[in-house]
Formats: sequence, C-alpha cells, structure tokens
Amino acid sequence: MRNQRGITLLGMALICVVIVVVAIGGLKIAPAYIEYFTVKKAIVGVAQTTSKGTVAEVRQAFDRRAQIDDIDVIAAKDLEITKEGNDIVISFSYPKRISLFGNVSVVIDFAASSNN
Repeated sequence: MRNQRGITLLGMALICVVIVVVAIGGLKIAPAYIEYFTVKKAIVGVAQTTSKGTVAEVRQAFDRRAQIDDIDVIAAKDLEITKEGNDIVISFSYPKRISLFGNVSVVIDFAASSNN
C-alpha cells in the first residue's frame, strides 16, 4: 500500500489564514508608503525648481505642492531646509502609526532628503 502525500484540511486552513493576515497587513501598510513617496517626490521637485529661492519661498512652494498632491502628513514648517553649495537640500522625518487590528499597531519612521 502506498503512503498518501499532500496537505491536510487543517494545513490548508492554516496556510489560508497566514495568507489573509499578510494580505491585510500589506493593504494597511501600503498607503503609508505611497504617501511617503508622494512627499519625497514633492520635496525633490520643490528643491529643483526653487534652487535659488529663500527658505520662505521654499516653504511656500512646498505648501502649494502639498495642496495639489493632498499631502497632510507633514507641513512646510516641519521641513529642514539647508543649502549645500548652490543646491537647496530639503529633509523631513515623521513617524506613522498604523493600527492593524485590536490593540496591535505598527509604527514606521519615515525620513528622506531631496539629495538622495
């Protein structure tokens, strides 16, 4: 008699539960990363277009860009604006708390600069 091979019903159910939990986590975390990349794209664009501007002009340009791109996670006053040679470097950092389920949350610390 040959031994049967394969996965049991319990094993299949466990695999499905793991896949669903990972998928739900990914669906909840993905918008935070999309938002981060939108902010990063905005500061790179502002740094390139206002390379000769003052700090106030850079902040105003970011506010306009943030309004267009619907960025509300960070404000212009939260940006660190420095000058390296002839280039303006804009940096930011912020934490993002994402509730997964119940009292379980994930905290992601985002940070970026316009020169990297």
